Amino acid sequence: MEKDLRVGGQSGSTSDGDFASPVEESRRAFLHAAGLLIAGLMLPQASADEPLRAAAGSGHKILVVIIGGVRRAETFSREGLENIPHLAGDLLPHALFYPYARNEGVTAHFNAISSILTGNWQRVDDWGKLAPTTPTLFEQFRKQQRVGASDTWVVASNKALTSLIGASSASDFGPSYGANVVFPKQLMLTAVVDALRGGRTANMADRAKVEAELESAMQGSNYEGLGWNVFDAAEKLDPRVQASLKSAIADFVHGGGPTSGDELTFFMTREIMRKFSPSVLTVAFSDVEVAHFGSYALHLSGIRTVDRLTYQLWQEVQANPAYRDKTTMVVLPEFGRDPDGSSTNGFFNHRANEESTRDAWMMALGAAVDKPQIVERPILHIDLCPTLASLLGCRPLESQGSLLKEFRA
Repeated sequence: MEKDLRVGGQSGSTSDGDFASPVEESRRAFLHAAGLLIAGLMLPQASADEPLRAAAGSGHKILVVIIGGVRRAETFSREGLENIPHLAGDLLPHALFYPYARNEGVTAHFNAISSILTGNWQRVDDWGKLAPTTPTLFEQFRKQQRVGASDTWVVASNKALTSLIGASSASDFGPSYGANVVFPKQLMLTAVVDALRGGRTANMADRAKVEAELESAMQGSNYEGLGWNVFDAAEKLDPRVQASLKSAIADFVHGGGPTSGDELTFFMTREIMRKFSPSVLTVAFSDVEVAHFGSYALHLSGIRTVDRLTYQLWQEVQANPAYRDKTTMVVLPEFGRDPDGSSTNGFFNHRANEESTRDAWMMALGAAVDKPQIVERPILHIDLCPTLASLLGCRPLESQGSLLKEFRA
C-alpha cells in the first residue's frame, strides 16, 4: 500500500507548483486582485458586546480543505496518481494518511460537509435550507474559547453552505457563534446578472467593460447579495486594493480565457490567511463537480487544479509566520462518485449506495502529525470534528465520531 501510494509523484517546478503561460498568469493576476478586493470589503471589528479574543486554548491553528466528489480511481490509485502529483509526490511523504475515510451519511454536498464539521451524520435538507442539528466546529471553538468572529472563516463555491456555517439549530449555540462565510464565485455571477438585468449585455461581450461591472458589484452595500455573510464589513474599499484590481483586470482583458471558481476561492483564502490569520479556516473546492455536466476531461482537470491549489495552500502555511509550525492542515473529499456502468451515468453523480461513492481518503499535515505514516484502519468522516476540537482545546461534545489517536495534541 505505502509503495503504491508514493510512486509517480513529482515536486512542482515553480513556487506555484507548475509552469504557467502568459495567459494563465494574467488570469491568476486577475483572480488574485479580485481576492484582494473582496478581502478589502471584510474588515471584522469586535463590537462592544463581543468578547475579546481570549488567550485560552491550545494556540493550534486548523485549516480544513474539503474537495467535492472524487473517486479513488482518479486519485489514490496506481492509475489516478498522474492526476494528483502534488498530493501524492509532495505532501504524502510528510503526511498522516488514512486511505479509507468513509462517508456513511447522505452523499450530498450540504449534508456531507455538515457531517464533517459537526462530528455527527447530518440528514437535513440537501440544499442548505435547514441548519445542522448539532454544533459545528466553529461554534464549539468560538463559544468554549470565547473567540471573536474574525477567527473562524469558510471560503467556498457552494452557496448552500450559508446555513451550515451561520449556526446550528442547537439551542445553546446559535448565530452568535457562527463563522464568516465567503462565496467568491458569487461575486462574478452577480456582476453578470446585474449587467443583464440592467440591459448592459454589451458589457459582457466587451471584456474591457467587465471592470466597471465588477467594481460596481463590489462597491455596493448589499454584501449579502454578493454571496457572503461577514461581521461588521467595512463601508469603503482600500484604495490600494482598487488600484491592484484595475491593473490586474487590464492584464486579464488582454489575456482572455475563462476563470476557475477554485482559483478565486484559493486567492480569497490566501488573502484571509494573510489579513486575519484565523485559527479555524475551512476551504471547499468544487471545480470537480463539473462532472455533473458529463465532461470527464473537465472533471479530471478539476482534480488537477485542486491538487495544485492544495499544495499552494500548504506552501502558504509554511511561509506565513502566523501559521508556520502551529498549523494542522487536513484534506479530504466529501465522498466518491458513482461507479461506471451504473444507472446514474457513473462519474456524473454521487448518490448511489456503492463503495466507490462512499469510499474516500483523508490526509493530515503539520503540527498534529507526529510522524508520517499510512494508517489502513478505516475511519469515518465524523471522526474529524471531535479530533480537531480537541486540538483547539475544546472539551468534547456529544458526537458520533471518535478521536483519531494518531493526531498529536
